[in-house]
Amino acid sequence: MNWSQRYYKKSQISIDTFSLLLSLLTAIYIKNGAFVFPKTFLDFAFLLLVLVIWFVSANECRLYRNRIYKKFPEEILFNTYTNLLFVILLSAFLFLAKSTYGELFRFSQFIGIHFGFSIIAKYYIRKRQHLAFAEGALTDSIIIVGYNKTSLDFFNTLNEHVYYGYKCVGFINEETINDSKINYLGKLQQLETIFSKQHIDEVIISLPQHQQSAIRSCIDICDQRNIRVRIMPELQDLTIKTEEIDNLGLVSVINLNELPLDKMENKLFKNLFDVLFSILFFIVIGWWLLPIIAILVWIDSRGNVIYKQERWGVNNKPIICYKFRTMQVKPSQEYFEQTSRNDPRVTKLGKILRKFSLDELPQFWNVLKGEMSVVGPRPHPTPMNLESMKNVDNYLKRHIIKPGITGWAQINGCRGEVRTHEEMEQRVHFDLYYIHRWSFTLDLQIILQTIIKMLRDQGAY
Repeated sequence: MNWSQRYYKKSQISIDTFSLLLSLLTAIYIKNGAFVFPKTFLDFAFLLLVLVIWFVSANECRLYRNRIYKKFPEEILFNTYTNLLFVILLSAFLFLAKSTYGELFRFSQFIGIHFGFSIIAKYYIRKRQHLAFAEGALTDSIIIVGYNKTSLDFFNTLNEHVYYGYKCVGFINEETINDSKINYLGKLQQLETIFSKQHIDEVIISLPQHQQSAIRSCIDICDQRNIRVRIMPELQDLTIKTEEIDNLGLVSVINLNELPLDKMENKLFKNLFDVLFSILFFIVIGWWLLPIIAILVWIDSRGNVIYKQERWGVNNKPIICYKFRTMQVKPSQEYFEQTSRNDPRVTKLGKILRKFSLDELPQFWNVLKGEMSVVGPRPHPTPMNLESMKNVDNYLKRHIIKPGITGWAQINGCRGEVRTHEEMEQRVHFDLYYIHRWSFTLDLQIILQTIIKMLRDQGAY
């Protein structure tokens, strides 16, 4: 385990321990009007029980996995899961033991204080650690084995996001790398010599699958030095395949291309969530916000309030996608033209609606009709589909599930105008990653992060 992981786990555990004790005392004070400190052996035993149940819940919910290089909404979700399991287990114990300790405080106050305090504290620690990484302190040194597009993209990512906490010492490759930005360390045979000269925390292997002997040799050398190893597949391998490992006796068998949403229970669960989430949206927000936006659109520029556009749904089936109109009413054009920055067609109100993605809200009606999901690959206009399916590999694979109001590509920066062929390929890779790695937690993370990006992202116009 490298330094950043140890620091991450210790900080998380310390925060939760302090937060649980502080929140319990605060909840007791709120109900009784005075602090009640532990005095007897049973009091201390109860506090120990609370901590044990919490860390059992945290272990079951994988709360303390290293997420320093992932988005903070994911950490919020796993904290939520842990709190729910913690409440269930602690309530069950107090009920079965007929304990009177549960009468000292209210669960809602205790959990609310603990959740709020721990999230704020963890966010603060996270930002402090990111700052330390950015300043060059506390970083883990890594070596990349293999020079190709994937490893180069990874190298550039580390340089761009220094708060990930990694510093690339250099590359190992059989052929000399003539790039002034890259420190070429030598060939694989020199790996042991490199380890003896400088401290290395981790090795990233980015070699083609047919070079199994080289991969095995690199792993053996790292194992002897107790150095962590990760294998980084090429981007195509990551997005167009899904791996599921089964055990037949003592033999492991890898199943490829088995999608999570091919399973009936996952598909039913996602559809149920889409319907319930959309109904909740209309009950809480939609009933008053949508009419207000509609009136403002009509006042800003006379014409239809709702803009209807043909897009492709699941299995390339055309659907009519609903949006608030954000452009001036003009005669129909014979060609499709994307919205560009400072586009004169966009109305004054339309700029605001597009900036915060409020023009997409009528698509919750598409969700209720069963044509779209809350989360999924964003549907593109028909002309863009016809053009992209000829030029972008695996483009039509993104239509094997329902399109979404928001998606994995959008929260990763692929939002707004598609200017180049490479940008469309990147969107497809993100969409395929989502399709092959779908989970309910991932959907919740995307929704939470979409709300955050709505308030600060400038990608759409």
